[in-house]
Amino acid sequence: MSSIKQFFWWCAGVHEKTLVRCPEEHSKYVSIGATIFFTGLFASIAGGYALYFVFSGSPNALFYALLFGLTWGLAIFNLDRYIVLSIDKTQSSGKQFLQALPRIILAIIIGLVISRPLELKIFDKEIKEHLRVEYLKQQRATIDTLNSTFENKYLVEYSQLTALKKQADSLESTIRTSRQQLNHEIFGTKTEETSGVLGYGPYAKMKEENLKKQEIYLDTLRSRIQTKESQLLDRKTHEGLMDQKILSDKGLDSVINIAGFADRNAALSNLHKNPDGTINESTEYAVIFIALLFIFFECLPVFVKLMSGRDTYDNAILSQKIINNYESDTNIDVEKQALDKLKGHRTDVAIQRRMARLNEDYEASK
Repeated sequence: MSSIKQFFWWCAGVHEKTLVRCPEEHSKYVSIGATIFFTGLFASIAGGYALYFVFSGSPNALFYALLFGLTWGLAIFNLDRYIVLSIDKTQSSGKQFLQALPRIILAIIIGLVISRPLELKIFDKEIKEHLRVEYLKQQRATIDTLNSTFENKYLVEYSQLTALKKQADSLESTIRTSRQQLNHEIFGTKTEETSGVLGYGPYAKMKEENLKKQEIYLDTLRSRIQTKESQLLDRKTHEGLMDQKILSDKGLDSVINIAGFADRNAALSNLHKNPDGTINESTEYAVIFIALLFIFFECLPVFVKLMSGRDTYDNAILSQKIINNYESDTNIDVEKQALDKLKGHRTDVAIQRRMARLNEDYEASK
């Protein structure tokens, strides 16, 4: 426990020999040091996880993630330690807040940055489902765009094909009508177009010959349609349009698993939007609250230091600084005034004795 306590003291940036003489402040600075340490630890995890997406699929992805995560965590840890250490508790609350303001602003930015990778992991299942829908939409849109471009490119050929199909459909309808009339003529059914005489007479033969000519021409039209369609299909194949296919579920899962950070981040940003255009407020608030949690956690070391009052350790450090300047004969009168201001503040016994002795030396030298 002693080693852990000393480690957290070091994280808090305290002067250990001075803090040892202030036992009532030990737990306080253990808490401050632990807060700084765990802030750096979370920053390291989040930074490494973010970079793992960047190099996803690379054999060195894990190495780069660990290296960046460690570097990022140490940078945040060192920054927190410096800011907390540099806050002067002898100043007014307003001046202390101004000292900490740059760090608070930076903490907000860092909190947003380090919360994003963890949000991506927390909403991983929802993001994958969103990406599945988006990738299918993109594929269909791409295929539709390519087909539309191809049809515009070969607009004349498609117009000819459409005309042939309309002509074939019309002729096919005419043949059905003619065949029905032929049957009525043969079986003696009286209509406006038939004689009503039973048997296979001259009029029936004439209708049958016309019907055969129509069927031959229909076959010709169908052959031309088939040839035209084959030509267009060959051109589609040559231009690569036939290679564009909707991915199967297995292929789609593979694409989603290797999706990059940008796609996942965009999916997370749009996760609160339902397909019908409505807003899913529960998901939106969940993402916001997670970001706020990390922002607060990033600001916590500074807040802890700002919220803590001026204690014995702060007075001891200030006294030690003033006494060192006093003993080196640097602007003695100014240091004497600073010593006078410390009267009434709690300091340890050793500091009080040195202050009394220095006061005596100062009076003797006048």
